[in-house]
Amino acid sequence: MSCLSFAILSGEKNFVQNLCASSFHVVILATGSEYNHSSSLSHSVCGKSLNLIASSEIPCSFCDKGTHFDVIMNLRILSIQDIVNACAIETINVIIKDVGDSIFSILVDESCDVSMKEQMSIILRYVDNSRHANERLIGIEHITSTTALSLKAAIDKVFSRYNLSISRLRGQGYDGASNMQGKFNGLKTLILKESPCAFYIHCFVHQLQLALVAVAKKNIPITNFFRVVGNVINTVGASSKRCDLLREKQLDFIVEALEKCDILSGRGLNQETTLQRSGETRWSSYYNSLVSLLAIFSFVLDVLAVIVEDESCSCDRRSDATNLLELIRRFDFTFNLQLMRSVLGISNKLSKALQRKDQDIVNAMQLVRLCKR
Repeated sequence: MSCLSFAILSGEKNFVQNLCASSFHVVILATGSEYNHSSSLSHSVCGKSLNLIASSEIPCSFCDKGTHFDVIMNLRILSIQDIVNACAIETINVIIKDVGDSIFSILVDESCDVSMKEQMSIILRYVDNSRHANERLIGIEHITSTTALSLKAAIDKVFSRYNLSISRLRGQGYDGASNMQGKFNGLKTLILKESPCAFYIHCFVHQLQLALVAVAKKNIPITNFFRVVGNVINTVGASSKRCDLLREKQLDFIVEALEKCDILSGRGLNQETTLQRSGETRWSSYYNSLVSLLAIFSFVLDVLAVIVEDESCSCDRRSDATNLLELIRRFDFTFNLQLMRSVLGISNKLSKALQRKDQDIVNAMQLVRLCKR
């Protein structure tokens, strides 16, 4: 399959202005093809026919000897979206060709984007001719509903588009939502009716995260602790002004410590740290949230103190900051912070190991037994 290369035809002297333009003149260079001076090439991008007229043939010094490119001029103006779609089509064609007639599995997840549109991502997992397991994204489909029937229809549409047979489907992986893994009407069940060999597997790391969250919620003090942590992160990161203040506190500390030779300088050292929010379905999110809070705990105290003294803030915000400042200074909060960081650190190692591409089930179960000890 020929590769597509894109170059910008500039009729202006100012290249920056051309980059900022809403549309571009594009040259499509097709490798391995030869066109006569009088010939024309018709190329379809996203349903739009482009009449490309070849003007001259020039050698390419950076390619293999004898390879020539046809410089195609006088193109219609293409938008950035056309270029992206063309690249996506070529990329997916390579993926489908790599899959060939082999069996494969699918990984599906759905979520809302920033414009509040429901979208579903579809990933193929397969073993290539070199016996390497690959995971490749083949599409993000807009869906009007998150019901199992709607998701199944979207998957069928993608399979039909790329000539993928559901009879070659051997596995399916989703999250734990009822519309996904429902026993009677879930997406898992609908696919199993058509392909009984498409076994469903709930991600081990996702199960581990859900188990940790469920256990943590059974303990009232720990539940209250994580609620305070969430409130602290939301309060400090509520505005760009507070985030900038947090960065300034870190920078002042690093500069002063470097001057006193209290810390080492070097590549990758003394990086800026931000507070990370936790989520029930994001792997290791609780652990990462606690680690980030511990790393800049003193700076968080300073920012909360500034909010308390800031008369421009509303009384409610100043009151919330005062309460949070008192809570996180208590012994039970700092004790729970260190305790949960250590406990979640153990499971975090297991979580990272389960995400490795070269991990096998036997080794994974051994790691689970080690964590239980």
